[in-house]
Amino acid sequence: MKEKDPVIPVASPRIQEADRRQLRLVTSDLEAMIPADHSVRAVWDFVKGLDLSSVYASIKAVEGGPGRAPIDPKILLSVWLQGTLDGVGSARELERLCRYHVVYQWICGGVSVNYHTLSDFRSLSEDLLDELLTQSVAVLISEGVVDLKRVSQDGMHVRAFAGSKSFRRRRTLEEYHRLARQQVTRLRKELDTDPAASKRRQDAAQERASRDRAQRVAKALKQMPEVEKRKKSNNGKKKTEARVSTTDPDARVMKMADGGFRPAFNIHMATATKGTVIVAVDVNNDGNEAKMMEPLAEQMRERYGQTPEELLADGGCVSLDNINTMSAKEPRCVVYGPIRASRRGDRKPSDIRSTDTAAIAEWRVRMDTDQAKQIYKQRAATAEWSNAQFRNHGLGQFLVRGFNKVRSVALLHALTTNMTRHWALI
Repeated sequence: MKEKDPVIPVASPRIQEADRRQLRLVTSDLEAMIPADHSVRAVWDFVKGLDLSSVYASIKAVEGGPGRAPIDPKILLSVWLQGTLDGVGSARELERLCRYHVVYQWICGGVSVNYHTLSDFRSLSEDLLDELLTQSVAVLISEGVVDLKRVSQDGMHVRAFAGSKSFRRRRTLEEYHRLARQQVTRLRKELDTDPAASKRRQDAAQERASRDRAQRVAKALKQMPEVEKRKKSNNGKKKTEARVSTTDPDARVMKMADGGFRPAFNIHMATATKGTVIVAVDVNNDGNEAKMMEPLAEQMRERYGQTPEELLADGGCVSLDNINTMSAKEPRCVVYGPIRASRRGDRKPSDIRSTDTAAIAEWRVRMDTDQAKQIYKQRAATAEWSNAQFRNHGLGQFLVRGFNKVRSVALLHALTTNMTRHWALI
């Protein structure tokens, strides 16, 4: 009988298994983990080159004095600029990145940053960001890579944080306001009479929430006359009953790029054709650009002490009133803008009318020339490019409410765009 071959035992594979309960001491070198050519280093260098003396002057904690030292403003500004580059507009998401992402850890350098601090810095820095925008342009002008000889203007509608169903009629807002005031009064009485500490804290939180809602509803009621005025047609009758949002009273329903109507804000930008740098930013809740030509020109004069020699205006801004206003207030600024087609078939748009002022007649003659048409082509290549940068950096919808906070976000995006142009030009 043939003997069987001996059974050779199969050895178990040897592997490295995860042991997540094992305590470890992790040593990391943040400086070595970031490549020398990484964009975050350029962001930090850009921020270090800005004049933040006004922010440091407002810090109350001083050497030898009491109080906890605040976070360096350069860190907070750099986190927001890097976040905008990465398309991150949420303070909570930036807090998470500062904990787990090496790029943001490098910016913080061991300083703990929470979303409250980030959110407060952005919301309360409207004046600072406005000043820094001027600085970013002034540096490029001094280097000779940017000038204000020719500036293009455009606007873009950005979705507001308010929901479409948050808009209410006047009578509904009045009822909400009455109920909110009653609830605030009731909660204040409970807060004063209840001796339980934990219950008092809960009531205090409810009272703050009710008070905030009452304030928002009151603000919505305050803005109702303006909205009702806009809703009236030429014959004095209302087209539809006016409504205002209870979550963001400053937002207005506008027609968006896809043809739909949603709550939004209108961002207006002026971009220098030389250097493609944003030189002025404004925010309103009008659904069109009809009134923004002169305010943007005035803003540039306040920022840089001069107005553009040539303004390439958006078609929505071009009107006979605006041409006359610019001629009167900014006589040295030549406006380039499309002429609307005439309703009469026997008359060309460039034909001078008997009612035209000298400024309008000059504009008609100017826009009929090939030179003016070639100059106006630069508007799309500059203003539309700025709009695209805002979209590429994640500005599809505002995550904040109210004019001041919305304007802070718009200025932050403009500063980020100018920072990237600073890298390219210098």
